[in-house]
Amino acid sequence: MKLDELDRTIRAYDGVRVLEAQDDLFYLYDPAGDLPAERQQPFATVVTGDHYEKVSQLDRPGSWRLNLGLTKTTYTGLFGPVPTERDADWVFDSGHDYAARDVLMPHPFYAGQHWVAIVDPTGLDQLLPLIDEAYRFAARKYSNHQARQTG
Repeated sequence: MKLDELDRTIRAYDGVRVLEAQDDLFYLYDPAGDLPAERQQPFATVVTGDHYEKVSQLDRPGSWRLNLGLTKTTYTGLFGPVPTERDADWVFDSGHDYAARDVLMPHPFYAGQHWVAIVDPTGLDQLLPLIDEAYRFAARKYSNHQARQTG
């Protein structure tokens, strides 16, 4: 799969705003385009290099990692309980090889928040249900927050 194909797919969802930094992409659900900085939590990210960590070995040309924030139910259905042990570099010990290509796995740093990751995915079809869930989960959190503010 090409990164631009994934990017077009996620941008096509209603209310998505994309922030870019160091060639990385951060997809937020922000239908009004007015989320304050403290509420700008992405539901999906694409990391294109070893800017923040090296555990996924994204220094290879063209390598990138998709990260998705899922519900606890979906996360635990895929991987069981969230890992709790971390190594000296603060990476979760999940038993996964975080540099493995095209393997869905717990996120090396954000598995505790039910995030998953996949390095260099080869097909979009397998990821669409997860992207859709991450998007719907973000939209639900946004709506719940809006309701609390007006309620």
